[in-house]
Amino acid sequence: MKTLLKKSVFVAGLILLSSPFISCDNNEIKKENKIINIADNNIPIEKETTTEFQYRKPIVFIAGFDKGNETYYSNARNYFQEKGIKIIDGQYSLEEIIVWLNKNANANPYGDVHIVNKSNPYKGMNLETIVKGDKITTETLRRSITQGTLPTLKNVVNKETKIVFHASGLVENTELLKTLKDAFSAPTLPKVIASPYYTVFSGKFSNYYLAQPYYVFYPTAHSPGKIDLSKEIARKYPEEKEIIWYDALNNEEERYVGEAYTTQFSIPIKWEFGFHNTDDEMPIFTSQEEVMDWIELHEELMVEINKHNIPLEKYRWNWSTKNSTLIIRGRTTGLVVLKPLIKPYGDLKHIEPDTNNKRLYAMK
Repeated sequence: MKTLLKKSVFVAGLILLSSPFISCDNNEIKKENKIINIADNNIPIEKETTTEFQYRKPIVFIAGFDKGNETYYSNARNYFQEKGIKIIDGQYSLEEIIVWLNKNANANPYGDVHIVNKSNPYKGMNLETIVKGDKITTETLRRSITQGTLPTLKNVVNKETKIVFHASGLVENTELLKTLKDAFSAPTLPKVIASPYYTVFSGKFSNYYLAQPYYVFYPTAHSPGKIDLSKEIARKYPEEKEIIWYDALNNEEERYVGEAYTTQFSIPIKWEFGFHNTDDEMPIFTSQEEVMDWIELHEELMVEINKHNIPLEKYRWNWSTKNSTLIIRGRTTGLVVLKPLIKPYGDLKHIEPDTNNKRLYAMK
């Protein structure tokens, strides 16, 4: 019994002696954990950094000049001047525009770059590819890009830059719009924008508005008359119920806000065929019908005709010969009925063109 008591006292003594050390170790562990926790809380959190650009003020290239009684470009110039937008004159090709943008660059990217060029989906653009080069079509522009004759944009734009074409009917030519985007290639691609509507500067009620176009054609100098043309255009656009076509075809201006009216243009075609170094016999025509039959037999000619999507019989055809060369000329007159876009509510007003509105401007 005494021996058991001694052993118990001995064990109890050992426990008492070791308890300060155990307590000390626990305190050290707690302190260490606390220090680690504080250190974790003080780890700096990296914030996402975004680079904010100071974009340059809008500029506009008046990329053409008026002929005769035309006022399209002068009206556009007046509109942008009133808006306080810097105007660039004398750049009549895509080459000159790109060179100007590169030459006048600074540390800030361009914001909105407007390009005014009178055009329609049938005649195409009046803008040249390179200086004194071909007028811009999908084919001529693609050739300039492929051959490397067209300069490229330097690092002067970014994805928020908008290249805005004020060129009627450009959106209807999707391949051309895509090629224009390729022409403005840069380290960061800008947005290339155009409206599917007709662009009108300096109307009677607005300095700038958009209009829905409707087209009808006839052989130049051989109009069937406004009555027949109004019936034809009504058949072509059966979904349009608001326009009285005969009245619109006889109306040359917007007499009240939103009234439909008509303007016209012509499309010429000229072909020359040499027969001096060939065994083929030069055809002899006695009527326009024979000319059209001959054209239909040549696939390459029909490819050109079909680009316009205007039937052969809508052209007035003439032919002549000079030595061993056959010359064929065709010309069609196009009437375009314009229906201005007006606000669907409130006062009768034109819809304000807004390049951020995807209903008014297509972005490619």
